[in-house]
Amino acid sequence: MSFKETDDPDTNLHPGIAPAALDIRSASDRPTDGADLSSRVDRAIDRALTEHRIVGAVVLVAKAGRIVYRRAAGMADREEARPMKEDNLFLLASVTKPIVSAAVMRLVDQGVIDFEDPVTRWLPEFRPRAADGTQPLITLHHLLTHTAGLTYPFSESPDHLYHRLKVSSGLDQPGLSLNENLRRLAAALLVGMPGAAWKYSMAFDVLGAVIERACEQPLAQAVQALVTGPLDMTDTAFSVVDRRRLATPYGDGRPCPVRMGREHIVSFNGMPIHFEPERVFDEASYPSGGGGMVGTALDTLKLLEALRTGGNGFLSAETLTGALQAYVGPEAQTKGPGWGYGRGWAVLVDPKAAQSPQSTGTLSWGGVYGHSWFIDRARQLTVVGLTNTSIEGNTGRFPKDVRDAVYGGPIPI
Repeated sequence: MSFKETDDPDTNLHPGIAPAALDIRSASDRPTDGADLSSRVDRAIDRALTEHRIVGAVVLVAKAGRIVYRRAAGMADREEARPMKEDNLFLLASVTKPIVSAAVMRLVDQGVIDFEDPVTRWLPEFRPRAADGTQPLITLHHLLTHTAGLTYPFSESPDHLYHRLKVSSGLDQPGLSLNENLRRLAAALLVGMPGAAWKYSMAFDVLGAVIERACEQPLAQAVQALVTGPLDMTDTAFSVVDRRRLATPYGDGRPCPVRMGREHIVSFNGMPIHFEPERVFDEASYPSGGGGMVGTALDTLKLLEALRTGGNGFLSAETLTGALQAYVGPEAQTKGPGWGYGRGWAVLVDPKAAQSPQSTGTLSWGGVYGHSWFIDRARQLTVVGLTNTSIEGNTGRFPKDVRDAVYGGPIPI
């Protein structure tokens, strides 16, 4: 992928970093050498729609910085018969995490923070205790790698302290402030000692607070200055300006997905995840660094391509190299067998164990509102699949079918 300066002053707001220059064409302009790829991915999407596993989706495939497949399919709103469009906005859930991780890495490159900084350097009041009563040191690296000893409410039983303290996952409790949620989180015992084990967690909400303190500005403004602005991600933010563009969220259901209301519960690994989609419209809701952003598939692709290439100065070579490492080994099975974890995403360590066609070192994650993405740097391949159906679009059959369709034959360059 190339980034280039232009003569338009509106595109040069961030000196030294030019916005992404993806090869963007309409679906009708797909190259003829990509016909086979298109038919394979089309079949995967159509099957999911026909079988009523998803309501709608936007899928983009880029090879060496060129978009070789793009499609908006199904419905953005089934009841209103509103078709999905490529510029529809999605509640991103954990697709927020790589954006926040990129913000942290940019601050490291600028010398503002360090990966080994103790969290208390920036949040002196955040001192959760371990089961033995001690207050162990938690670093920013621990937060980025989900080894801080924190967890998520939806990963714990109803009698867990997170539930008793009403810790928000960042997906619910509209109007809750960041300071109050961090107070509740700090009052809960750690589920493990920092650095001891991987546990998916509220860590990125804490990182959001660290970014605010380090930048001395609200998280939304900091992320815009550090990431979404430099990468020309014009539709990605912690709020929704044009509600008509927002894809309506749905939850898994039989015989078809169920439209989410003001409150909705979806079962994930036998545990309930509580959604309150209207939270994004409540200005008092804290900006969740783990799951609070809204954006498009194309903006997501811009970010992932910057992570794949370094983005022509967006990240230093040293920071990019560190971003690609698996700091947590495959024993953690972060996306199943063969998968470890880096600084905001899973890293494929053993493709054979994962039964995956992806290359060793592939980065991947998604979002619980129904999203998945991966970067296969060895093949210069980036794939984004945003749907409006939880959990199917995140960890169901759909992302695997799209993955296998992409790798099922030649990919045009």
